[in-house]
Amino acid sequence: MKGKAPLYHYYPYSVLTPVVLIKKSQQDQPNINERIRFPKIRVVDTDGSQLGIMAPSEAMVIAREKELDLVLVSDKADPPVCRIINYGKFKYEQEKKVREARKKQHTSDVKEVKMRYKIEEHDYNVRVNQAERFLKSGDKVKATVTFRGREIQHSHLAEALLKRMAADLEAVAELQQAPKQEGRNMIMFLAPKR
Repeated sequence: MKGKAPLYHYYPYSVLTPVVLIKKSQQDQPNINERIRFPKIRVVDTDGSQLGIMAPSEAMVIAREKELDLVLVSDKADPPVCRIINYGKFKYEQEKKVREARKKQHTSDVKEVKMRYKIEEHDYNVRVNQAERFLKSGDKVKATVTFRGREIQHSHLAEALLKRMAADLEAVAELQQAPKQEGRNMIMFLAPKR
């Protein structure tokens, strides 16, 4: 059998794939109605009153009479808690909560404002306004004064400039790190006031 390739090279993936897909799709589905697999559950009605501890089949009968769904709310409790509600509405409320939480979650970035110690007044005001805008949007600001060549001898002027900037932004910012020299730069960190 020189010319024929062994058959087992072609089959394993096509045979195993459907099994994996079925298991994954079952895990993604929520525990509602017939998918609830506990011997006894605590049932809560639509108005929040407890109907007691019963078998899931009994709770399903009550839910079907009201044309609603039996939804597993907490499987960690003993016995697990199920609620009789409209599942579509419940799912919408859950998604809405997730969207709201995502909106409120703002990651604060560090924005940098660069300048030289010999900066002109107008340019300085532009940098201050820029830093103020960053701080009001909830971001931290890294103010950097860069030195070239022998300018590093005038680090006291750069420190005075950064302290002046911190004083000008005192209404919207708090000093997180005082001006300090790092190589050919002097940096200062400002954080938005809480």
